[in-house]
Amino acid sequence: MSYCSSRFHTVRRRSLEVKVGSVGVGGDNPIRIQSMTTSDTQDVAATVAQAIALAEVGCEIVRVTAPNIAAAQCLKEIRERFTAAGFGAVPLVADIHFLPAAAMEAIEHVEKVRVNPGNYADKKKFAVREYTDTDYERELQRLHETFSPLVLRAKALGRSLRIGTNHGSLSDRIMNRYGDTPLGMVESALEFLRIAESHGFDQLILSMKASNPKVMIQAYRLLVERMQQEAMHYPLHLGVTEAGDGEDGRIKSAIGIGSLLLDGLGDTIRVSLTEDSVYEIPVAQVLAAKAMSLWQPVNSECLTPDSAFLGANSIDPFHFTRRVTASIRFADKIAVGPELPPVVLTRVAAGDLAVLRSAVTNRRLADTPAEGLIVSIDAPAGLATLPAPGHAFYALELAPAVSAAAVAAQAVQLPAGTLIVHAFSTEAATELAAFAELVRERPLILAADIAPGNIPALAPILRTVPEDRLLFTLSSQLSAPGSSTHAVGSYRQLSEALRHAGLRAPIWIRNTARSAIRDEPSFLSKLLEASILTGALLCDGIGDLVSLETEADPVRATKLAYNVLQGAGARTSKTEFVACPSCGRTLFDLQTTTQRIRAQTGHLKGVKLAIMGCIVNGPGEMADADFGYVGGAPGKINLYVGKQCVAYNIPQAEADARLIALIKEHGKWVDPQPAAV
Repeated sequence: MSYCSSRFHTVRRRSLEVKVGSVGVGGDNPIRIQSMTTSDTQDVAATVAQAIALAEVGCEIVRVTAPNIAAAQCLKEIRERFTAAGFGAVPLVADIHFLPAAAMEAIEHVEKVRVNPGNYADKKKFAVREYTDTDYERELQRLHETFSPLVLRAKALGRSLRIGTNHGSLSDRIMNRYGDTPLGMVESALEFLRIAESHGFDQLILSMKASNPKVMIQAYRLLVERMQQEAMHYPLHLGVTEAGDGEDGRIKSAIGIGSLLLDGLGDTIRVSLTEDSVYEIPVAQVLAAKAMSLWQPVNSECLTPDSAFLGANSIDPFHFTRRVTASIRFADKIAVGPELPPVVLTRVAAGDLAVLRSAVTNRRLADTPAEGLIVSIDAPAGLATLPAPGHAFYALELAPAVSAAAVAAQAVQLPAGTLIVHAFSTEAATELAAFAELVRERPLILAADIAPGNIPALAPILRTVPEDRLLFTLSSQLSAPGSSTHAVGSYRQLSEALRHAGLRAPIWIRNTARSAIRDEPSFLSKLLEASILTGALLCDGIGDLVSLETEADPVRATKLAYNVLQGAGARTSKTEFVACPSCGRTLFDLQTTTQRIRAQTGHLKGVKLAIMGCIVNGPGEMADADFGYVGGAPGKINLYVGKQCVAYNIPQAEADARLIALIKEHGKWVDPQPAAV
């Protein structure tokens, strides 16, 4: 695969080392953790206090916004006080959007400056116009004249720069030639890279951030491929911008950042949460630790080469295309297949009938039902004691002692569409043939747990099973946590093996202790593991059923599975919130505002709301939101429909009601149902 050394193992991409002060990024350095202060930069004491708090919890690089020259000038004193407090080795980064003059001031005081190429030298008017080649070249020359002074000064002072592209804040020039696409994001960054290289400057770090993890993943992959074509090897700063808060923010961040880290991409990360910045650090640390535990050297003898699977490069990593599968119906209104969202399964204890029924009937799951119930069957007698599954279907995970003949003896009691889950090895061809015959003769479905490398040997038997009676999963066939092979790679191998065997069977993504990169007991670790495995595969177009089996409470496990599906853009079950993490530009309290608006609008399934602290993170960076709530001035809110501002300077006390009225006006409001108990 052109964008990474292996899709099946984590082989770290080689990059040059960039020094951010004394901290090395890329090269042989570990993944660096960073975050951002949220105070007004001109409040020097508050900003220094926040920088110290971040450093004390493990933040290795601290970013501070510099929205104007006055704020940039404050960086001098901030740097001095931060150093005097004992944190001279922790570099500071100035965040610049619209003012080159502020960047020129900031570079004098801090170790790195981040510029947004869509804002730095362009004033967006969202104008539609055609650029001739001559027009375009003239624009590039203007960029060269605007950006070169910063490059030359950084080179003279030994500073570094980050070219930080955002999905929704591309220039009119880029938008009109490339559109609001990953390619547009990459081209925007490359324009600035080429200017820097023309001056012999290479202390550069790149980022391709978006609030949509799928777009973010595609943009980073494309950037790496394009840089390789031009012999560029700059480190990558990974992040999902405007990820939001709570579990949703952590899920989105893990999907985007975790997917790329498993590809071997990424040298420094920031988890952007609409919370106090110190809470970002533990999440980033867990993600980095998981990725670094998998790093393998190029050409390591312990790795199975991608070439071992014919057609291993069959996916298009730069454009989302869902894997085409056969259709399977499990129960009334529960099916998988083309154009259908993934189905959610939940593990329940066979002997606890109250818990089993709760998993189906609990009011908290009215909009997020447990569609499949996973039950372990340790002996044939267990098949005879199952109650009716209600509107769900059963996925019966059979112990080795439960044979196809034992299932056949009880099959009359099993509802049509019941899933029979069984692990098979190459030595189990006779056993597989018996189960294949069972599902040919009975209205049951086989979920075959087969290692990808065994698919070719067993393919002749598997082809005897009707397409609507067969799917695949991986559980017992996965390598144990801590091995060089991660579960994402194994499922990718499974997809390739099925493609080569001519099998269009759906794939069930199971999050179990065995699928973990590192089997750790904390809830955060389990949440991130599920987000990485399920999210990475769904963003690759792989996955038709999903289960989160590391959470013991079935109601909680079901809710989390739906949240991961929503984070990956695979299935919508509630309102989607795009919320920036706050910074010194923010014009209102983002945390309380986000929570307040969520309480009023969180029931609007399929609606995407952006809550942005200021205009720089407003109509551009909220990208594809349906409605936007954006700080326009202190105490004033601007409301958007898409990228169009439809109401300016509304008093904040009135803004919530006006937002709800706007949603109603566009026919997307429904009254909330009474809360479940």
